[in-house]
Amino acid sequence: MSFFLELLINGLSVGAVYALIALGFVIIFKATEVINFAHGSLLLLGGYTISELTPETNFYLALLVGLTVTALGALFIERILALRIRTANTNTLAIMTIGFDVVLTADLVRRIGVDPRSLFDPWKNDTVQVIGVTIPLTRLVAIGSAVVLLTAFFLAFKYTSWGVAMRASAEDAEAATLMGIRRGRVAAVAWIIAGVLACIAVVFLVAFPTPGLDGSVIPVALKAFPAAILGGLDSTAGALVGGLIVGVAEQLTLGYSSELSFLGRGFAEVMPYVIMIIVLLIKPSGLFGTREVSRV
Repeated sequence: MSFFLELLINGLSVGAVYALIALGFVIIFKATEVINFAHGSLLLLGGYTISELTPETNFYLALLVGLTVTALGALFIERILALRIRTANTNTLAIMTIGFDVVLTADLVRRIGVDPRSLFDPWKNDTVQVIGVTIPLTRLVAIGSAVVLLTAFFLAFKYTSWGVAMRASAEDAEAATLMGIRRGRVAAVAWIIAGVLACIAVVFLVAFPTPGLDGSVIPVALKAFPAAILGGLDSTAGALVGGLIVGVAEQLTLGYSSELSFLGRGFAEVMPYVIMIIVLLIKPSGLFGTREVSRV
């Protein structure tokens, strides 16, 4: 039973990080109807920036710089896409984000090198006892940070003028424009928020017990894409639910891999995509998505 609880808590912590990344996909899609395939490289950009500043710089100061750089990187991509957003369809813009991802990832991987980098987070390899189960402190901090960030986002999404403008734009873009809502500003803020969430997520993705920051962050981060899809690409609540489902399912599959050996070695790596396919076969728009969502 303790082993199952350990897997469950680890799954919730990983799922919470996936939810932060998935939320980045969702808010960009809601604001621009573009799927940002460059989201993984934004995580790598944030992690690389922090690793360059630590350990000589205080971790929290390095994190602040990383948040700024990643937000500006996301805004740069948004501004480039905005130049074409009126003349190009969303599929073309999504393909452009793939180009950004390839270029940025190649440069960052070259700079990072082959040896994993530590971000020198303050939690290090500390562990705590939770209901008789030993859990890395970073896992609990990840859950707590995700709860705070997701709560803050949902409150802002519901009560701030930006949140109202974004919901209006997602509901009827033409009507929102006629009502004086500046969709360009809404989109820019959405990309900035997605960049900030990506930078925070990468801290917990590469913290103990993982080896550290390297190019493998990209495929790990992109596991959040199935979470966004199965939750509903236009649903912020779906990003949270999808992230938790993917995280728990992945950790349980990994933990009980010996019992599931008939499925093949490394099945946990593809488990998020298997869940996504099953959900889409039953509900093509995702668990909480609307039928009007267009897909690439």
